[in-house]
Amino acid sequence: MNADDFGLSPGVTRGILEAYAAGVVSSVSVLVNAPGWEDAVAALQAAGSGLGVGLHLNLTAGEPVSAARSLVDAHTGRFLALRTLIARVLAGRIAAVDVAEECTAQLGRLSAVGVPVTHIDSHRHVHALPGIWAAVVGVARAYGVRVVRVPLEPLGGDPWRWRALPKRLMIAAAWRLAARGVSLPHHADQFRGLSLQGDKGFRAGLLALLDRLPRGTTELMVHPGHPDAALAAWDGYQAPRAAELAVLTSSQVRERFRRGDFQLTHFGTI
Repeated sequence: MNADDFGLSPGVTRGILEAYAAGVVSSVSVLVNAPGWEDAVAALQAAGSGLGVGLHLNLTAGEPVSAARSLVDAHTGRFLALRTLIARVLAGRIAAVDVAEECTAQLGRLSAVGVPVTHIDSHRHVHALPGIWAAVVGVARAYGVRVVRVPLEPLGGDPWRWRALPKRLMIAAAWRLAARGVSLPHHADQFRGLSLQGDKGFRAGLLALLDRLPRGTTELMVHPGHPDAALAAWDGYQAPRAAELAVLTSSQVRERFRRGDFQLTHFGTI
């Protein structure tokens, strides 16, 4: 159970820690260049070894940690918007060396906290894009991070979750193009969570998913949190975070996790 966006804002970090304390979240992906970073550092150092900690590589919001010229707006020095980044990727105008440099810098900032880094994924799943995937996998291997997220959900099943289908298709198409010629890093056997994100049926969908987990390791991505001013200034995904948190910390979900038919883990223990 991996909670993305740890460090996005103090409220998001606090909400994720509540889900961890409830025995539901076991792993986090950390933004090291977001408004809640300083708050996140203290939280990570106090969390203990039971929490898996990974890098949530950010190439689309705020400012870079390195120079990374092809990744930023020359006038503002800030990262390109997601659509602009994708357009540059498709035009071959993103330098792989810049991606590697920025990924290395962000990974270094997280490692300096003193916690083992168990995995790498990314904000808005940009690491799955052509021109970015290979560089991120290369950095992970160079610095001994064994796991890189492969954000592919099965395209079948749950036809009523049609709203997420375009996003799932675009990510799958981008990653399959990006992964050509790149040896696959370690990753979970299955990935889930795209279809649940922002869905009004989050509780029912989560419980149904837990009831039919396939054999092997499944990474289930969630985004709990308490909306606050820092989040509102940075990200449009706000109210659904509180809804996710309420479900994840509910007695019904906590009891489902205690049933014992699956084992909660993180990438550092696999």
